[in-house]
Amino acid sequence: MTAAKTFVLVHGAWHGGWCWSKVATILRGRGHAVVTPTQTGLGERSHLLSKSIDLDVFVTDIANVLKYEDLDDVILVGHSFGGNAISGAADRMRGRIRQLVYLDAVILDNGQSVFGELPPDVVASRTKAAQDTSGGLSIPAPPPSAFGITDEAQARFVQSRFTPHPFATYTSPLRLANRVGNGVPATYIVCTDPIYKPLETSRNWVKAAAWKAIEIKTGHDAMVTAPDRLADLLEAE
Repeated sequence: MTAAKTFVLVHGAWHGGWCWSKVATILRGRGHAVVTPTQTGLGERSHLLSKSIDLDVFVTDIANVLKYEDLDDVILVGHSFGGNAISGAADRMRGRIRQLVYLDAVILDNGQSVFGELPPDVVASRTKAAQDTSGGLSIPAPPPSAFGITDEAQARFVQSRFTPHPFATYTSPLRLANRVGNGVPATYIVCTDPIYKPLETSRNWVKAAAWKAIEIKTGHDAMVTAPDRLADLLEAE
């Protein structure tokens, strides 16, 4: 038996805590504690959507979960856009975190924004979509296929739950007082089938930093398409 661990699983853009349901059930069934917070303005908190939601709000969301749930020795996992929030939380609350896991995630240095690190064509298309659909308030979700989801049931599961993503979180900078990770051990998990092209800059950053990197042969939304294999990887951390 593996000793009981505490996981905080942070979702990416357009998702919510709901996307971790299968992984959370598996890990809880193995005796672990699992928390799956939803970032402000998304999922069951989509009624809070506003132009004031920036990366600092997202970081505070997760830092407050650690604080008010009084969580220590946490394995903090960030998927995709959730990489920003876990970097920020580690910067503020290093003492509560034992391990960072970036699951096919964005990695920003201090002062960088997500749009500043994405390919120009992606920035242009998402900016136009935000203007056309909400006057620049939020970015509409792409189809499930953009995340490597091809199974019809899985596609219905995510499509029915996707919510528009706060635009300002893409344009605002991540503020870090320390190096990314703040000295907490970190692992990067690359989803390889298919590879998620918008994250090329982050994957190159991981190589340059010589972080531990492992691969999982599934699409970008590994928590949906390969929950059992992903749970095994997370449990091994």
